[in-house]
Amino acid sequence: MLFSQNAFLERFALAARSGFEGVEFLFPYSWRPAELVEQLHTNGLTQVLFNLPPGNWENGDRGLACLPERTAEFRESVELALEYASALDCRHLHVMAGRSAGRNDSDVLYATYVDNLRYAADRAAVDEVILLIEPLNPHDMPGYYLDGIPRALEVIAAVDRTNLKLQADIYHLQRIQGELANTLAAHINVIGHVQIADTPGRHEPGTGEINYPYIFATLEQLGYDGWVGCEYVPSQTDSAFHWLDAWHLEKRRERQGPDICQR
Repeated sequence: MLFSQNAFLERFALAARSGFEGVEFLFPYSWRPAELVEQLHTNGLTQVLFNLPPGNWENGDRGLACLPERTAEFRESVELALEYASALDCRHLHVMAGRSAGRNDSDVLYATYVDNLRYAADRAAVDEVILLIEPLNPHDMPGYYLDGIPRALEVIAAVDRTNLKLQADIYHLQRIQGELANTLAAHINVIGHVQIADTPGRHEPGTGEINYPYIFATLEQLGYDGWVGCEYVPSQTDSAFHWLDAWHLEKRRERQGPDICQR
């Protein structure tokens, strides 16, 4: 979502120049692994995360994992994603659930989802890769199967694999239910990755209703030591990272201690 005014392979250098140490993106499959590896190495970046193939995105697919008639395709997608993960030395993969709108086979969808995630988690464990599932809000992603925290937690418990974690996108969580700090605190042990954007608009922190300084402080207090992905659309190109500059300034002040004033 960032640096979208530039061609995809040009964005790695822009990310590094902006001070980022890692990158994530939706899908790598339109590029050869060697092309991506070159960009990562040249710019000193870590590949943090990408998604399994989603099916036919242009035709409306948003993942395959819960769809019983596409189990074979899903399992092939696991193999392809792990090939890319190995080449890019990427330790996290997001598994999109798929859309279930208009279906009346909820029990079959659930059983398929759990079975496919068990299969994928077992395959990923061989390469020490962590799988992530992410609830997506029904306003932006109507009909998406994984549409809330309760179902995500139920699925993680049913799959019962230590390398299946929750991807906590703060933007989606705010639109689904709110209660952000309490939700993070209650489920920090299963959170494997965090993403951020403000709402409304899905722009950078500081443009909407979410108190991101408080969210960052909460994550720090809870001991979260993973990555935070900037999955937002800048409201203006030249203001995309003002929030980050302010956060860095505040952290420097904390390290230096309080100002001392004399009258």
